[in-house]
Amino acid sequence: MIYREAGDFKTSYAADNQTFPLRGDRLAYYLAVIFALGVVPFFINDYWANAIVIPFLIYTIAALGLNILIGYCGQLSLGTGAFMATGAYAAFKLTTAFPSLNIIFVIILAGVVTAGVGVAFGLPSLRIKGFYLAVATLAAQFFLIWLYTRTPWFFNYSPTGMISMPTRELFGYPVTGASATAVSGYLLCAVFLIASAWLARNLTRGTLGRQWMAIRDMDIAAEIIGVNPLRAKLSAFAVSSFLVGISGALFFTVYLGAAEAGESFGIDKSFLVLFMVIIGGLGSILGSFLGAFLLVVGPVLLKILLVNNLGWPTDVAAHLEIMIIGALIILFLVMEPHGLTALWRTIKEKLRLWPFPH
Repeated sequence: MIYREAGDFKTSYAADNQTFPLRGDRLAYYLAVIFALGVVPFFINDYWANAIVIPFLIYTIAALGLNILIGYCGQLSLGTGAFMATGAYAAFKLTTAFPSLNIIFVIILAGVVTAGVGVAFGLPSLRIKGFYLAVATLAAQFFLIWLYTRTPWFFNYSPTGMISMPTRELFGYPVTGASATAVSGYLLCAVFLIASAWLARNLTRGTLGRQWMAIRDMDIAAEIIGVNPLRAKLSAFAVSSFLVGISGALFFTVYLGAAEAGESFGIDKSFLVLFMVIIGGLGSILGSFLGAFLLVVGPVLLKILLVNNLGWPTDVAAHLEIMIIGALIILFLVMEPHGLTALWRTIKEKLRLWPFPH
């Protein structure tokens, strides 16, 4: 059976500390990566790429970043949309200021810029926490969006106030702009998602991740045993903002192509990513994937079912989608606070013991 420990013995501490200790888990991971990079590009079309797959990949990166801050470090944030906007505007300024700069470096540098902004707005976390920290990050959301829409330098003095992404190529193939293909955009986002998940997983399993979790569980006790709260909290804000900035840069360069801060990165983006983390599971890398899948792919599938198959009006389907998302959030908060990840963990435990009673 799947998830059976028999014959899966370890001969070293490194092997015992693997991300996927069971052979079945490792096989499933490798098959998923091979399928994502070697099979999907041959079958994906423009509709599936732009409506489902690329938004799912981008929002998963944002959920990974927010999960590090909230799930692992326990610092509540409502400014995800503004940090995504920071990544988008940083990518735009870097692209226009350095036309020959590789698009990969543009996105990474946009994440670095966002990390710096995140650290600046994370400074209040040293004195306040909980609801008051959420209000402080909410103020950052409104302030940054106001700054990007009211300061002409950020949108290069465009009369429309919008930023537009020019065409950029990678290995001879356009990945941004009107001539970009669905496959090129998908592969770029998929590679960044794999790298982001690898980074998040290794950081949360190391010394820094243990410091984050100690601060989350009890900050006073963590400080007593030697954890530096300044370093732990600001590093969590930096890593979280870095990943969110990358997602914002990809959202602008690959997915939208043109954006305006108030419309494209409003507070609804902050709550959407927060709901992904809550439904998927706090403090879980897998939960970021599950939450993003449910809130990005789920509404599209629901719309196809209600509008295309059952003939429901589009506005009725849209209202029902909002109602279902709200009901799911309440359901998970009451019935399973640890989200979809806890359900998956329970299923795995049952598979390990099946068919024996437990």
